[in-house]
Amino acid sequence: MTKAQQAYEQWLQQPHLPEDLRAELERIRGKDDEIEDRFGADLDFGTGGLRGVMGAGLNRMNVYTVRRATAALALHLQARGEDAVRRGVAIGYDVRHNSPVFAETVALTLAAFGIRAYLSPVVCPTPELSFAVRDLGCAAGVMITASHNPPKYNGYKVYNEHGGQILEDDARDIKARMETIQDVFAIDHLTREEAEKRGLLTAIPASLRAKYIETVVREVRDPRIRDERSGLSIVYTPLHGTGNIPVREALRAAGYTNVHLVQEQVEPDGDFSTVKSPNPEEQEALSLGVKLAEDLGAHLVMGNDPDCDRVGIAVRDGSGRLQLLTGNQVGALIVHYLCERHRDLGGQGLPPIVFKTIVTSDMGKHIAESYGVHVEETLTGFKYIGDRITRHEADGTYRLLAGYEESYGYLVSPIVRDKDGVQGALVIAEMAAWHLAHGRTLVDVLRSLYETYGWFGDKLVNVELEGHDGVDRMKRALNDLRQRPLEVPGLELVAVEDYLARERRFPASGRTEPLTLPVSDVQKFIFEGGHWAAIRPSGTEPKMKMYFGVRGRSEAERDELLDKLVRALSARARME
Repeated sequence: MTKAQQAYEQWLQQPHLPEDLRAELERIRGKDDEIEDRFGADLDFGTGGLRGVMGAGLNRMNVYTVRRATAALALHLQARGEDAVRRGVAIGYDVRHNSPVFAETVALTLAAFGIRAYLSPVVCPTPELSFAVRDLGCAAGVMITASHNPPKYNGYKVYNEHGGQILEDDARDIKARMETIQDVFAIDHLTREEAEKRGLLTAIPASLRAKYIETVVREVRDPRIRDERSGLSIVYTPLHGTGNIPVREALRAAGYTNVHLVQEQVEPDGDFSTVKSPNPEEQEALSLGVKLAEDLGAHLVMGNDPDCDRVGIAVRDGSGRLQLLTGNQVGALIVHYLCERHRDLGGQGLPPIVFKTIVTSDMGKHIAESYGVHVEETLTGFKYIGDRITRHEADGTYRLLAGYEESYGYLVSPIVRDKDGVQGALVIAEMAAWHLAHGRTLVDVLRSLYETYGWFGDKLVNVELEGHDGVDRMKRALNDLRQRPLEVPGLELVAVEDYLARERRFPASGRTEPLTLPVSDVQKFIFEGGHWAAIRPSGTEPKMKMYFGVRGRSEAERDELLDKLVRALSARARME
């Protein structure tokens, strides 16, 4: 009997195993491949926590794997001292199946370790959980969400005391402690009644949401705008997620009275039944919103992902047609709008700073620098932006103007330390209202920025290497690129940035210099003119993400440059 089969039998023998999990295990009896998939490996605790398919098994999201991760988090906090234990952990959850159960499991496991848990009484956006950690003075936070993944997934994100997702050192420590816990059925946990009686389980007060929304509105609302907000017609969809109430309340409090809801997508729905994917990056996700906006003649369509940390939009162009904008385009528009606002309001306080990731378009960087605003790049992932905000706040050097990434995540106020779909929706509405009051659409502004700063273009391409040898082929392709840097006809390679080696190489001279960002398996190839291509693997899946950024002198040149880069790197990634 294999190790996986032994674990499978152990689970079946548990007297208190929930009936749905038991029935699931009975259905796979004798199916060796399925048993191996569920029990042959543990669900991995990565830098973002856990994320996986829900179901029975050690390699699935269920109350036992959640309990195991939480026990490891409890040990991690205990090792930090009595103060961390006393301050406790804030816990939030989204609309996905089992999210309330998993959130309560976290709370009752922490309580068994003597750690106070603050549990959200209702579904909440991820940024609201980040706000709660900071506002309640907690030592950590846990958000139960799988963001925009398909309905069968759920996840477990861990936050530090500053309200940002944990970084590598904390993740490694929690993972190491988790690996020492072999028997998931022996992990202690209290009943809800016991935890409440001992004062170890407390509901996050309902007033916290009101405080979060009030703070968002105070921080984001543009004092230059007077009565123009009522003239902006908005269509909004939460895509069945947590954004419905917070975003609507923020818009209403800011003065937006002409907001129309996509009624089919308002109610929470863990199946996300009206979309193929609840991901605002996907064109199809906003299709119902676009249709309603066409019927109503609305100016702006906005949609959040299920945990409301990202927002996608569609806006009218000069001809009246609704046009979807990319995360890079919206980020550049936000940077431009906030730079002008900062200038118009007198530029008070600490010098402003803009954060972007190394795979985000350079357009926002060029705009910010033209206004004298400092720009700092981070690795992919908003946790790095959150960490840099905290560090600059501590040493008093800069204050946040904007942080953004290409995957539709924006932050304009450091009241949270993660991307914020409530802030994002409000700043986009403010930006649209401001420009509308001056007779401009966001598409007009974007075209003007292209004409001023260059025709920036960007693209994200996923390369999936199917088959049993997919992971090996992916590793070979990445290694081949390290040995033989990318070549693109007609473009001179200026530098190669290898974040695994933490080294920048200049092929023409052979010179090298160190990279200061943390280790990450990312390679970036920079060509003359500022065009670039980057590639990174997607965990253990046989899939790679390729990012491209160009700056053309015209729309046609931009498209041609993008096509060249995409064809060249795609061929190398597939080992053609």
